[in-house]
Amino acid sequence: MTQGITGGLVMDFGLEGKKAFVAGGGRGIGKAIARVLAQEGCDVVIASRSMDQLEEAAREISDATGHTVIPMQMDATQTDQVNRVVAAAAEQLGGLHIIVNSASLPGGSDDAVGYVETVNEESLMADFDVKFVGALRCAKAAIPILKEQGYGRIINISGGNARNAGNLSGGARNVSMVHMTKTLSNDLGRYGITVNCIHPGTTRTERTAVMLEARAAQQGVTATEVEQQDFTPGSGRGNAICRMVDAEEIGFLTAFLASDKAWAVTGEVIAAGGGVGTAVFY
Repeated sequence: MTQGITGGLVMDFGLEGKKAFVAGGGRGIGKAIARVLAQEGCDVVIASRSMDQLEEAAREISDATGHTVIPMQMDATQTDQVNRVVAAAAEQLGGLHIIVNSASLPGGSDDAVGYVETVNEESLMADFDVKFVGALRCAKAAIPILKEQGYGRIINISGGNARNAGNLSGGARNVSMVHMTKTLSNDLGRYGITVNCIHPGTTRTERTAVMLEARAAQQGVTATEVEQQDFTPGSGRGNAICRMVDAEEIGFLTAFLASDKAWAVTGEVIAAGGGVGTAVFY
């Protein structure tokens, strides 16, 4: 057991020396995943569109963990660019074992998430191009490397909107990620590659404070009060554990799925929202 980033204990998942690629690793859940993987012993490439954001995240994570974190600028909608960056990641890291797909705007574009009459089709398709097709591009680029070594882990970060009607962008994209996960797992299991999907719920990231403050200003209360209301037992925004899940906790689950301790788990979708809703999934 080792000391976690937020002060808790982190299980030793046996990831020392593994090489990881995290698409969307410059911020949010992707950044938290990259941090946990580095804490567990991985050298990591983080990739997204914003190089400034990536460089800051890489310095922060490397300083905190002592492991190599390399920033690489990548637009997940550009196939040639994805292919080049994934190949460069494998070359610079000296291998590639873990692929995490977390490159997307949470929820979707503002004009792609409302009523069907007002949905902008171009924005909707752009959202799919980043999250679903972008994840497929990253997987396709990495699969030959993983197959050649007879080992690999692909973890797709989807979201709880997959299980709730209403958000045409976020919900449909997340459902498509689950379908891709199962399809890839069936195709790749014989080569020693597992593929799984995580559904985060409401998750604390660097964006959370700003969002809570905005709602607090509208309601005339404090941000703390807004969060307490959201997670009061019985609240429609809350969950069974009555608190917001931290992005680091998504990182812990990712680290488990990336480890040799998770060989028996593939083609699965695991919700990590703290127990959202009352629906039964079986």
